[in-house]
Amino acid sequence: MLQDRYSLAFRLYPYARSDDQDAAKPVRHPVVVGGGGPIGLAMALDLGRQGIPVVVLDDHEGIGMGSRAICFSKRALEIADRLGCGDAMLEKGVVWNVGKVFHDDRQVFEFNLLPEKGHKYPAFINLQQPYFERFIFEQIEAERARGAPIEIRGKNRIDAVEDKGDHVEISVMTPDGPYSLQADWLVACDGAGSPLRGMLGLDFEGRVFQDSFLIADIKMKSTSFPTERWFWFEPWFKSGASTLLHKQPDDVWRVDFQIGWDIDRKEEMREENIRKRLDAMLGADVEYDIVWSSIYTFQCRRMRKFNHGRVIFAGDSAHQVSPFGARGANSGMQDVDNLGWKLGLVVNGKAPETLIESYNEERVHGADENILNSTRATDFITPKSRTSHIFRNAVLDLAADLPFARSLVNSGRLSVPCTYDGLSLNGPDQLAGGPARTRTGSACPDVPLGDTYLLNRLGGEFIIMTIDADAPDSIEEDGITARRLALSASDDPSGALAERYLGSARAAVYLIRPDQHVAARWDSFNEAALRKALREACGKD
Repeated sequence: MLQDRYSLAFRLYPYARSDDQDAAKPVRHPVVVGGGGPIGLAMALDLGRQGIPVVVLDDHEGIGMGSRAICFSKRALEIADRLGCGDAMLEKGVVWNVGKVFHDDRQVFEFNLLPEKGHKYPAFINLQQPYFERFIFEQIEAERARGAPIEIRGKNRIDAVEDKGDHVEISVMTPDGPYSLQADWLVACDGAGSPLRGMLGLDFEGRVFQDSFLIADIKMKSTSFPTERWFWFEPWFKSGASTLLHKQPDDVWRVDFQIGWDIDRKEEMREENIRKRLDAMLGADVEYDIVWSSIYTFQCRRMRKFNHGRVIFAGDSAHQVSPFGARGANSGMQDVDNLGWKLGLVVNGKAPETLIESYNEERVHGADENILNSTRATDFITPKSRTSHIFRNAVLDLAADLPFARSLVNSGRLSVPCTYDGLSLNGPDQLAGGPARTRTGSACPDVPLGDTYLLNRLGGEFIIMTIDADAPDSIEEDGITARRLALSASDDPSGALAERYLGSARAAVYLIRPDQHVAARWDSFNEAALRKALREACGKD
């Protein structure tokens, strides 16, 4: 069964006594990460690849059981690729681009999330979270073998934190008893329940939705369902007010049933009752094994602020959304992508500590966008009044024949990269006729370049990308180096480079951040303007 497969990877970092536990006084570390889930591990991997010593404290010894998150977006995979583990995820994951929406027994419409070519990664893959974590951990081990200063301490539970102004005091409990250590920065990646958030007396703001969903991961080899996302409103098989079906690796399928608010959870979780819902949907003659099940309610909430002194919150510890739209873990990976390079510059003394404020600014912006989309999806899926229910069903009826109505159907607006429009790190957007999708603040879309792709060429540093324009091979400004990537529209016969980065312009110069977001763009190289934009992107102006 799937749980047996997961258990092979469960104890990835068993408890081992560290030198810190025997030190005469608390040892100080540049960065400590609280929590060893996918976001905590990715945060450690990003920092360690930059050569920044980082210690991960986790109260477990490895990967948790159950699949939990399964749907990982193109942008999350691109971030994982920059960190070295995207290919392994793609190879194991189930690729899908097509989704279908049903009302009762009728298909309302279908959609394709990645209709254009020229991207290394698909719109989404389905991959059980334990695999996702395992691939990040394996990359950490590979980086450690090459000298990356990453340490993961299992069975090290953080019991107390105290911000001392220039560092954080951390009290830790282990099987051998307590010890203390210090950190210049503590990154809290300890999940939605976040004990660290509670220790600082902080909480979420937002909505809790009064509905319940039953998740079942089932293993079945014989099925007529294709590798697509299928969503039913008021399904004909009557197993719930709505149902979502996704395929995962290892012949496992994720099924979500909307089962209402006033339920007996213990009764609903009995295997025979779960099977009644599944049998009604699949047919009584379909053989399957239930490998994991849970009931959840969901919230659309966030912390008011993501950084508090020397403690920075990322992932579910900072924000929560409903699962519709796959915005949880994917948003957390964007937190890592945003924070990693900034914290790296600050720790290395190349940027002021105030740069961390831009993490809060940009990722609160991203969280609000996710919460808005998630709330809208939830309100459409779970109408709260008779009038809204009638409206919802009328939209579904119209959508079968009228394209305009399909944009109103909301079974979960799926995760896309956040654009940081109008925020403080953005430089000028002076590319007349430039495409809107690559305006300042945008995540760079991929482009095929011979036997590689643009995002692979960008890497994780500041880049001056020129397209049919001149510029120096590199520029250094106050300790920060931006390297040139010289391209020509003729490098890509498909025309994607010109379409995505030139528009109607004949040439372009882009300043691109280490997280592959556009910092500024012009129609020609201007050294003074580029230097100023580079300083602004590092929070120096």
